[in-house]
Amino acid sequence: MSNRFRLDPANGKFLGVCAGIAAKFDWDPMWVRAAFVIGTLAGFGSAILIYIAIALIAD
Repeated sequence: MSNRFRLDPANGKFLGVCAGIAAKFDWDPMWVRAAFVIGTLAGFGSAILIYIAIALIAD
């Protein structure tokens, strides 16, 4: 089994980035999504750019 990060669109809400991160580290996807929302609000939207960059770079 590969230990690489992969998008998980089957379990994801939008593009599968948070679900992929959660699967990689064996976390609950809800907490990863919450962290992205908090990061977006606290960072004035910079987490959205990070999310899109991960979605474009990851396979």
